[in-house]
Amino acid sequence: MAEAAREGRRGGRSARREARGTRTYRALPTLKRVIPVYEVLNPEGLEMIHAASMEILERIGCEFRDDEALRAWREAGAEVEGERVRIPEALLMEILKTVPERFTLEARNPERATLIGDDSVAFAPTYGSPFVYGFENERRYGTLADLQAFHKLAQMAPALHNIGAVTVEPVDVPVAKRHLHITASAIRHGDKPFMGPVTAPERAADAVEMLKILFGDGITDRTAMISLVNCNSPLVWDATMLGALRTYAEANQAVIVSPFVLAGANTPASPVAAVAQLNAEALAGIAYGQLCRRGSPAVYGMFIATVSMKSGAPMFGTPELALMNLMVGQLTRRYGIPFRSSGMLCGSKVVDAQAAYESVQTMNAVLLGGANYVLHAAGWMEAGLAASFAKFVLDAEQIEMFYRFGQGPQFGDFDEALQAIREVGPGGHYLGSAHTQAHFQSAFFMPELLDNNSYEQWLADGSKDATTRALETAKSMLDSYEAPPLDPAIDEALAAFIREREAVLPDDLE
Repeated sequence: MAEAAREGRRGGRSARREARGTRTYRALPTLKRVIPVYEVLNPEGLEMIHAASMEILERIGCEFRDDEALRAWREAGAEVEGERVRIPEALLMEILKTVPERFTLEARNPERATLIGDDSVAFAPTYGSPFVYGFENERRYGTLADLQAFHKLAQMAPALHNIGAVTVEPVDVPVAKRHLHITASAIRHGDKPFMGPVTAPERAADAVEMLKILFGDGITDRTAMISLVNCNSPLVWDATMLGALRTYAEANQAVIVSPFVLAGANTPASPVAAVAQLNAEALAGIAYGQLCRRGSPAVYGMFIATVSMKSGAPMFGTPELALMNLMVGQLTRRYGIPFRSSGMLCGSKVVDAQAAYESVQTMNAVLLGGANYVLHAAGWMEAGLAASFAKFVLDAEQIEMFYRFGQGPQFGDFDEALQAIREVGPGGHYLGSAHTQAHFQSAFFMPELLDNNSYEQWLADGSKDATTRALETAKSMLDSYEAPPLDPAIDEALAAFIREREAVLPDDLE
């Protein structure tokens, strides 16, 4: 009886999904970018920035505030003075040769495996927000239930290739135990690759153990998780980030090594000089990962915002930000390392014109810059302080459009379309032609969340703005969500591991 009831609920959800159309829930493979990347630097400019980065590392140096890292650099042949490490260009370039130009992130559904590198582009949700804009569009601290909802939406979003990790901080879970529930949620609510915690080396180690429960011990000879470590710009790698980087690199899991740049505040107020500094920071961190395990997968990452010289606030969607994305893309191709950037960034506090302008301006340069892994591709609000359910689904649809753009012109039906011109001739129309009838559903991307009806039809439909439509869609998606199958034995093993770890971790929420 209960089984029949479950089947009935599944059937009802499937019928509702079918009634709304299936495009919103169809998974897309990693984008194979066909459009060319944009090279904003001439060869001389590219070499000027590279040379400046090498001078920074050789003469100024970078601080590594971790004893194990200092020992590794000393043994590798770098000049170590206190916590300051100066790295000769020849040594750095030799180490960087071992970074894979491409790698595959495995997923528990093999069809969701993600290629990182070459001309592939993978999109991932926003990351690390303490606040959430909820289903009443209220601003509040995030909870574990919010995080789980974001993970479900990421699973359902066609053009998101990663579930993410801490899309929003679940502040109702003790800090010391939070990483366990974040990782478990990503595993249980999606069958795409996911991201690991980096707030402490032991938390990264817990995530690796959970990965082994999911994939088996042999996963450390492969790669199924990607994580993000940030440099404390200017030129400081701290013990927490280095410890997490070391833990993941030794386990052969991918690490995005990313300076956190607020240009004009923690870099010079010059786009080209800011890029020279972040290039030095990123390469030093990537090279350290290779000292931990040669050949471990790494991604050259960056987060860039320009800083308002009036208020000190970060700005997004600016021309300088676009140029910096394009410059860094060229540098990563020079070194043959996969490139991560940040997508739908904005400083707006509501889903409005500012949010749309800044997000799309940023994402356009990221795609043209050749990014292979795009973090913050859905849900980012308020300079990253908040994740929004409304903006998440709006962004996810925009990413589908960027996905279509990245595929370039399609010539598959070109001959048929030319035949339609012959058949219709001057003065006719194509609405009833055989070609239109065969291709009307796929010829053009048709957004579901943007209203292109007449004013009268918009009034009749309730005069809904984009935020209202997006929140209704997010609720509807969650109503129709079906968890991807997970072996019950694995699920129980994950639960047992969490219970075991929680028993020895503090409950303090501070």
